[in-house]
Amino acid sequence: MTVSPTTVEPTTSEQLEAILAAAAAASEPLGSLLPNERAPLLRAVADALDAAADELVPLAMEESHLPEGRLRGELTRTTFQLRLFAEVLEEGSYLEATIDTADPDWGMGPRPDVRRMLVPLGPTLVYAASNFPFAFSVAGGDTASALAAGCPVIVKAHSGHPRLSARTGTIVKDALAQAGAPHGTFDVIFGSDQGVQALRDPRIKAGSFTGSIPGGRALFDIASGRPDPIPFYGELGSLNPVFVFPGAAKARPDEIATGFCGSFTLGVGQFCTKPGLLFVPVGSAIVDAVVAAARDIGPAPLLNDRIARGYEQGLRRLVEVEGVQVVLHADPVRDLAVAPTLVKTTVPNLLEHKDELLEECFGPASIIVEYADLDELTRAAEAFGGNLTATVHAEESETDVVAPLLTLLRERAGRLLWNGWPTGVSVTYAMHHGGPWPATTASIHTSVGTTAIRRFLRPVCYQQMPAALLPVPLRDENVLGIPRRVNGVLTKDDVRH
Repeated sequence: MTVSPTTVEPTTSEQLEAILAAAAAASEPLGSLLPNERAPLLRAVADALDAAADELVPLAMEESHLPEGRLRGELTRTTFQLRLFAEVLEEGSYLEATIDTADPDWGMGPRPDVRRMLVPLGPTLVYAASNFPFAFSVAGGDTASALAAGCPVIVKAHSGHPRLSARTGTIVKDALAQAGAPHGTFDVIFGSDQGVQALRDPRIKAGSFTGSIPGGRALFDIASGRPDPIPFYGELGSLNPVFVFPGAAKARPDEIATGFCGSFTLGVGQFCTKPGLLFVPVGSAIVDAVVAAARDIGPAPLLNDRIARGYEQGLRRLVEVEGVQVVLHADPVRDLAVAPTLVKTTVPNLLEHKDELLEECFGPASIIVEYADLDELTRAAEAFGGNLTATVHAEESETDVVAPLLTLLRERAGRLLWNGWPTGVSVTYAMHHGGPWPATTASIHTSVGTTAIRRFLRPVCYQQMPAALLPVPLRDENVLGIPRRVNGVLTKDDVRH
């Protein structure tokens, strides 16, 4: 890797081979560390990134065109989740340690001693995202999750912020080395071809990605088509529909309009959870209120030229659909800066042109869809594929009519919201950031929250194993003091040493 004031050279074949070999060599020693021995590694990375904030944030501002406040908050999120995962390691329940001792009177016949826990998958390839230079990039959630699981990580840097990626990578690598992590625990590579080559390498045991549907699908197919297929966790596209019921539309049109505008334009519409469609009753005052609120939002820069080109293509697709009315049209993108665009249509027209209209437009554009009755609202919900989120705005008096819609939406989204907005994904224990295809390639997993670690672990069962050969978490004495299920009973014998 060669870094200049403006560019980063692609990783050479020799460099890539050395990085892959080091990751493979680090897999066993890193995975063999006890959870409370890996936790300090994550905290060391968090401390190093916090200490480098005044260096990293200006770099991120220059390459991403995002404002300082947003980036400092994102860096705080990044180091927070590293420290949170360290706490998860020390608590220990993520291992799912389960012990069934031998039982000659077991109902299905004599039972042997069987013990089960989760172990690391091995070297993991993380594809960094463009729209979150910290939180979903080099040291972001996928990296934190895989490291916490005990997997060496190779990050394929995003071309949108190469110098930030290089510098962040150096800081993370140095922090891990100083904290005692095995050589090869972490590294960064550059170049699209290099990313594909690494994904095909048999030493890579899992992959993760945040980005477009075409890019993610292509990488997913590579991972699945290998002679030895591997898990590939892609977060791809999402429309995140918002459904406003009549009672809410009548009771608080201005509040809903303001919240919607703030959500679909947040980060210049470059959030994976941006609400792309707003369903409102025909003739609702919300329509004029949304247009008025959006008109007051000035232009702001998109992340890069590639996203700007994609956004312009997406807008052309929307406005050219028959039966779509432009109610707020921004000027063309200039120097990456763009203001919000809003179009309006009806449910029947949406259903007639769903192939064109139910496609993500990444940027500050959204569709207002008017419905005539609740039957139309139901038919609209049935037309959606997988999404990260689906939101309902309604009054408490409307819960009976909302319930059937929520049943439909539960089949199509990973997170359901009541009277809120989908942008802003809390890093917490209960969060699920995922959904059915095409939102993700693996709807049973999340890329945000503490259970994101589960993606990079697999179960191993030990039967009739001598105590000396058992992993520490499965031995009779619970020296780690972690939660374990013993003979069907959840226990936590706190005998830490």
